[in-house]
Amino acid sequence: MTATSRRRGLTEEAADAATDQACRMLRLPTIRSQFSELADAAAREQMSYRGFLAELLIAECDDRARRRSERRIKGAAFPREKSLRAFDFDANPNVDAAVVHTLAKCEWVKKGLPLCLIGDSGTGKSHLLIALGTEAAMAGFKVRYTLATKLVNELVEAADDKQLSKTIARYGRVDLLCIDELGYMELDKRGAELLFQVLTEREEKNSVAIASNESFSGWTKTFTDPRLCAAIVDRLTFGGNIIETGTDSFRLARTKATKT
Repeated sequence: MTATSRRRGLTEEAADAATDQACRMLRLPTIRSQFSELADAAAREQMSYRGFLAELLIAECDDRARRRSERRIKGAAFPREKSLRAFDFDANPNVDAAVVHTLAKCEWVKKGLPLCLIGDSGTGKSHLLIALGTEAAMAGFKVRYTLATKLVNELVEAADDKQLSKTIARYGRVDLLCIDELGYMELDKRGAELLFQVLTEREEKNSVAIASNESFSGWTKTFTDPRLCAAIVDRLTFGGNIIETGTDSFRLARTKATKT
């Protein structure tokens, strides 16, 4: 008796058991969990063998893509879950929904361009930063979220431990670095220079998105070295996107920062 004839002679219970065991061995958890339901549906709909096989494989592929997205989102270390669907554009008419949804397509991440979200506290900067970072992770990009002060402290400690190159390289491996709360604290010269080093190391390779409660003119309070301040402003704005979530014009204030 051939293997084919033996398989044809399996009872439904034996076939289910064999399928379950094969899925375990081949590591196909979605097919294993959905096989019985999909098989019953295929029988009712008189689906062809090829159609049934396609349904099984598509289900497995879709579920694997979902799990990969979940791992990337978890790896980004977002402090909370935020989505574009939950953002209230009506409550903040200063934010152009069309622009934000265009950014959600992540072409700017693919091109390695920066994004600046600037506005007063409570205007939705962090929400948009996390939501757009989540969209990038779902699109297959490796994302990392951090607070500006936390990143600077990590860089200073790494420099003291002679691990700076390794730390910068680790951040350089992500496709999108999301830096939140830039401008909430003044950075000393060393911290500002280390932050600038991270930003320049990423130039032309990876994207960076920042959220700041300070206009560009106010960045002189965060980066007290005028030349360094101007260099950082240029790095984070050249060729990129600026979204103003506040009522004041932060974009026009850039001139003061770059000429100080």
